[in-house]
Amino acid sequence: MQESQEFCFKRVYSSHVLFRLQLDTMRGTYVVLFFFILVCCTSTKNVRWCTVSNPEHRKCAEVAKSLLAVLPPAAILARVFCVRAFSTTDCINKVRANGADIVTVDAGEVYSAMKQFGLRAVAKEIYRDGGCLLSVAVVRNSSLDVRSLRGLRSCHSGLRWTAGWSLPLGFLLSSNYLNWSKETPLTRGVSSFFNASCVPGAAAMAPTLCVLCQGQKSYIHQKNYHCETSHSEPFYDNQGALRCLRSGAGDVAFVDHLALESIEKSERNSLKLLCTDGTQAPLSHYNTCHLGRGPGRGVVTRLSFRKGARKFLLTLQMLFGRQGRERHRFQLFNSLPFGETDLLFKDATVKVSMLPDGADISQVLGQDYVALLKGLGHEGSSMEDSVIRWCCISHAEHTKCEQWALSIESDPLVCVIAESMRDCVEKIKRHEVDAVSLDATHAFIAGKCGIVPVVTEYYGEECNGSAHIQRDVLPPVVGVALSKRSGRSITIGNLGGRRSCHGHMYSPAGWLLPHAHALSREHNTSSVNCGPHQVYSDVFRKGCLPGSEGNLCKVCIGGTGEAPSKRCADNHNERYYGNMGALRCLVGDPRGKSYGDVAFLEQHNLQDNILSLTSSGWALGWTSSDFELLCADGRRASLSNWEWCNLGVIPPNTVVTRPGLMSRIIHFLKKSQETLAANTYSQFKLFESYRYGESDLLFKDATRCFVHTSHRDYRSILGEEFYNRVEAAFNCTQYADILQLCKQDMCSTV
Repeated sequence: MQESQEFCFKRVYSSHVLFRLQLDTMRGTYVVLFFFILVCCTSTKNVRWCTVSNPEHRKCAEVAKSLLAVLPPAAILARVFCVRAFSTTDCINKVRANGADIVTVDAGEVYSAMKQFGLRAVAKEIYRDGGCLLSVAVVRNSSLDVRSLRGLRSCHSGLRWTAGWSLPLGFLLSSNYLNWSKETPLTRGVSSFFNASCVPGAAAMAPTLCVLCQGQKSYIHQKNYHCETSHSEPFYDNQGALRCLRSGAGDVAFVDHLALESIEKSERNSLKLLCTDGTQAPLSHYNTCHLGRGPGRGVVTRLSFRKGARKFLLTLQMLFGRQGRERHRFQLFNSLPFGETDLLFKDATVKVSMLPDGADISQVLGQDYVALLKGLGHEGSSMEDSVIRWCCISHAEHTKCEQWALSIESDPLVCVIAESMRDCVEKIKRHEVDAVSLDATHAFIAGKCGIVPVVTEYYGEECNGSAHIQRDVLPPVVGVALSKRSGRSITIGNLGGRRSCHGHMYSPAGWLLPHAHALSREHNTSSVNCGPHQVYSDVFRKGCLPGSEGNLCKVCIGGTGEAPSKRCADNHNERYYGNMGALRCLVGDPRGKSYGDVAFLEQHNLQDNILSLTSSGWALGWTSSDFELLCADGRRASLSNWEWCNLGVIPPNTVVTRPGLMSRIIHFLKKSQETLAANTYSQFKLFESYRYGESDLLFKDATRCFVHTSHRDYRSILGEEFYNRVEAAFNCTQYADILQLCKQDMCSTV
């Protein structure tokens, strides 16, 4: 069937080219062309288009009339019938119940239609800059900023809508301006945050969010337009939210950036955008001053009608789209003749892009947006909402995590195994885990993936019994190069051809810092090659860089029977992984084999790790005096001189999560520490790992407490110098793959 349709389109296209060459001035050519298209390629089913207002119904009727005018009635195999509904939710119900066939709705409603009602998305709107919408907050008062929205009156385009609801609330939650617990509906939290609101679509579940709305009220459900997603509600949609602001009913309007184009020049100077940094900006600055980006609107239908819907939409677009052959008769993406905007489709739509058959919801809306909607409770409460899922990257971490779960009196803790820190980042994005503590390099990656910081590990003085503190200065640790004292000839500048031990792939001390130094006079590639992995491959004969491949895995030894893993695995199951693993690599396995000449690791727990070599039975007789540091200037020094003999400072680890979960993770960690501090008989220590045979499990063992950093961005947490250094390393093309998951864009024009 599909092959015959493709043949039909090719045949029609060939005929079209021939006709244009011979009869270019004759409109009858196009009539014949579209006649063939519809006869050969269009389903015989009628199309019932759902509308939510009288203006939209009139535009739909004009679509039907224009089709009749273009093609003779006898040739029309698919007639358009317009089905009047009183809201977009009513339309979705009608499509589901076979009372209508298609409707265009906001991405938030596409999510509900697919997840809750089993409908299918068949197409999405594409705008001038792609398929994305930016959420903007528009105000008239020049003294307002985004940090002082509490207690104001708000105007929203629609409940659960991308720009008018989900993105602004996601920002407010992730910035900790809005507090919300999943034990209560989000609508209740919003009602408490704003003094009064108009959120069209909220009438059924949260009437308190409808105080500002002005639609007609009626006891007859079909005639009640108060706070409904219909143009009969004056404050509905983007233009309605702006109308709410202009009228003085509201103080701030949450709309998408496309709505700004319709604002008259005479009014533009009196309106401003609220930026996330607390400033205001002109309306034209929406590209840099917005609250987030998400997918645009989509067309949904029933599973059984999806093929017919695509064919119908393609035909409409060829006839009446931006480049349609009959656009002089009717313009599909223009609503002005009907007295409203964005009827059937957004007026800013450039084209409607067909979605592939079988596309799942993440492919339609993007993983970030789906995760945001789940975090905002769009699916209602579930078992996942009552637990915290912590990411673990080894058998030892999982064991410690389970002991943690047994030792606390807070939200239930579930421990989920992942393959690496990178895998944890991906699992957080996919909504498979909720939180993890990442080293500084992986925290940078998490930031690029839209994952937010919650708290940062604090390595300074004792925290005076406080589980969480506020501090501007976050004490770092340092990365060092370590060698055996017996290897006197080894210095930082003559490492060419030797064997290396690195904590793990993308680790600050083992991967990022060393390559910035001249490691070998014969292989001085650090000045010309920005890629750490390539530098180490050139300099070292072989080594162990867990998570890598090739020669940089040949010194690794893999896991044990209790924690099996392939050699060079990027987790603690590889016995040469991490700071403890790099030290083991330097001294060799228990048989004294498989060892390196230099180890790149962190200094903070080096002394304890050396003692652990003997206490764990790994290697007997080693003391601190058996090792020396390799300094950046070519000298060697004792371990006590690490403050001046090091390779650079490393920002502390940061606990990260998805936007919307921040308050919950902060509460969980605070309650967890309070429980453990109160139980003096508990043998479990959150910042101690040696009883599990490793170091730095879940958190660094040097941690004293957590510091609130939810109000800060990654650049300020990591520091300008480190941030720029890691950014330069990841700008190398060979590392682009680690960020591919984060670059998946629901705004593409596919």
